Amino acid sequence: MRFLLDADLSPRLAELFAAHGHDAVHVDSLAHGTAADPIIGRLALETRRCIITGDYDFADIREFDPRRFGGIVVITLPRNTGPTYITGVLTYFFQKLPGLEPLDGKLLIVEIGRIRVRE
Repeated sequence: MRFLLDADLSPRLAELFAAHGHDAVHVDSLAHGTAADPIIGRLALETRRCIITGDYDFADIREFDPRRFGGIVVITLPRNTGPTYITGVLTYFFQKLPGLEPLDGKLLIVEIGRIRVRE
């Protein structure tokens, strides 16, 4: 799958996605690291990538209708979350991903031990 990592996530997470066989780019690599959410949404549409973010603004279906996107995945990140927690949440996501595909048109809220899906 093809993913676009939002600015609130570390660019180094692209390596974790690659290790699980996915193509992921960070918005920083597209020179849009400080872009507003609508611009990031447009980038995801233009590059046909599923958005991965910790920003709950992307869960607002009035602003970001999941039916328009190749998927929106919001990772639940408590305050002061470290890399170990984020890696754990994403590892859980990767384990469950085959049963969730395709992600097109879906909004997923991901936390350790639980994934909520809106189609």
